[in-house]
Amino acid sequence: MCPVEPTKEGNVDGAKGEEEEEVSEWRSAAINGGSLRRVDLHGGKNGWASPPGSLFSLRSRNYFSRRQKAPSGGWLLRPAGVDWLRSPGRLDNVLGRSDNRVMGSLRRAQSLGRSMKAFLFAVNLQIPGRECHSAVFYFAAEEPIPPSSLLYRFVHGDDAFRNSRFKIVNRIVKGPWIVKAAVGNYAACLLGRALRCEYHRGENYLEIDVDIGSSAIANAVLHLALGYVTAVTIDMGFVVEAQEEEELPERLIGAVRVAQMEMSSASFVETRGSGAAAATTTAEVGKCVFRGLSSSKVTDHQSHCHDEMMVSASRSSASGDPEEEG
Repeated sequence: MCPVEPTKEGNVDGAKGEEEEEVSEWRSAAINGGSLRRVDLHGGKNGWASPPGSLFSLRSRNYFSRRQKAPSGGWLLRPAGVDWLRSPGRLDNVLGRSDNRVMGSLRRAQSLGRSMKAFLFAVNLQIPGRECHSAVFYFAAEEPIPPSSLLYRFVHGDDAFRNSRFKIVNRIVKGPWIVKAAVGNYAACLLGRALRCEYHRGENYLEIDVDIGSSAIANAVLHLALGYVTAVTIDMGFVVEAQEEEELPERLIGAVRVAQMEMSSASFVETRGSGAAAATTTAEVGKCVFRGLSSSKVTDHQSHCHDEMMVSASRSSASGDPEEEG
């Protein structure tokens, strides 16, 4: 692979503000190496982009006294790529696989003594069907997450804490009215309470596998939306929900825009071990639909070596946040 020249982008380190910085070579390779390419934020198609935090309304500093929300500041973590994958069975713990390209890029950098403190955060939206699909969104920190932060508590917390705090904020940028009616133009939902989430904690990563098939409502809305996927552009922001005064204001962990994606652009990946959990068959996924909506499991992986875009259909029961136009 030819060396990737560093590029410039807004700093997403909450402590440093939004000044520009150089993107590390390993992260540039990860950003540009997926089957779903990075595209222009405003006019791109069949790809992904990084929407600014100002497009998302989150709980403000006076939320508990006045119920006010405000545009988010910059992301806490930097974008590190997107994978759009298909496989015979459900893909679990993709960052734990020996063939994961994003983790591979980081390890190559670390073998040269670079980015030794880097941490990866991934959200894997698992979509059931005759052929399973996964939309995997990667975010990274080059420096350790501050121990005093809410994000640190989330990364190092237990399953109950994570389930009670992991929130997605959806924003339909473009799409037919039927999708907007089903999903909502702007909605927030606690994923850990609405869907089955599995957390995989590695030495230098946390991956959240979100099983869309575990909710009949979310599964139905998702497959409706997939019928219009080439006409839909959606912003997704991931948040650790603030539930105490001192945790305000809320901040985005990271955000991604998926623009008019084509199902056929997914890369095929074999379902296998290599640190990943055993795959679930399509029949087993069908059974998951009738499983409880709030069950969760945490798996530790300490060895070295869609779409809840659509789950907002159950937003009113799963989250304290009402649907908002935005």
